[in-house]
Parts: sequence; structure tokens; C-alpha cells
Amino acid sequence: MATMATSIHIAGLGTPSLTPSRPSNKPSLASSFVRSPVAARNPLKQTVASGGRFTCFERDWLRRDLNVIGFGLIGWLAPSSIPAINGNSLTGLFFQSIGEELAHWPTGPALTSQFWLWLITWHFGLFVCLTFGQIGFKGRNEGYF
Repeated sequence: MATMATSIHIAGLGTPSLTPSRPSNKPSLASSFVRSPVAARNPLKQTVASGGRFTCFERDWLRRDLNVIGFGLIGWLAPSSIPAINGNSLTGLFFQSIGEELAHWPTGPALTSQFWLWLITWHFGLFVCLTFGQIGFKGRNEGYF
């Protein structure tokens, strides 16, 4: 059984077919799969219709609206003020714990203080309400639903 030594030339990286025919100062991307070499471009230096300024995000990507903040705060204060925790409201317990901690100021609250529970619970509810308010208000204005 004789083995045949054949030379198979595969076009790809590292083959002579990818070397440029003329030396150039510009880097170019070439391949046997692309007919003409393409000059490498920096997308941040492209001239676009907005006066030559290229941005990845919209200028007002947060789309801040004071209506969302106002309605979100009211939308959280109303349910958190319902006396549902042993006849007390979450807002009342939170403000009461603030007063108790300020009574021994400048010493901070202990780690076992109820202040931390009310602080985290109240703010978590507020941020959830603001987040859903932003999604709902902006989604409705932009026609998503």
C-alpha cells in the first residue's frame, strides 16, 4: 500500500492568498470568501446624519419623566399606609423607627434593630412600584401596549 502525498491548498488564515498584493498603510480585512478587501473602519468616527456625532444609545436613554416619579410615589404611599401589620402601616412603622433611631443620635442603629427591616421593605416596594410605573407609562406612550 503506497501512500500518495498530495498537496492540498486550503484558503484560510495563514495562506499566501491572504497577503495583500500591494503594501498599504491602511489595515484591510481580506479573505478568499470576500471578493474585495474591506478597509477597517472605526464606528465611533463615522459621519452620520446627526452632525457627525456617533452615539451608541439615545441621548435621553433613561427617558426620565416626573409623572412616573410622582405617580409612583403616590402609588406606593397609598398601599403602604394601610394599617395591615398588627394595626400599623408599613410607612408608619418605618417613620416610627426613624424617630426611635434619631432619639439616640449620633449612635447609629444596631444590626438587630427593626429599622433595617422597615427600611429595606419600604424602599424595595417603592423601587418596584417606580420600575413598573416606568415600564407601564413609557410602554403606553410609545405604543408597546
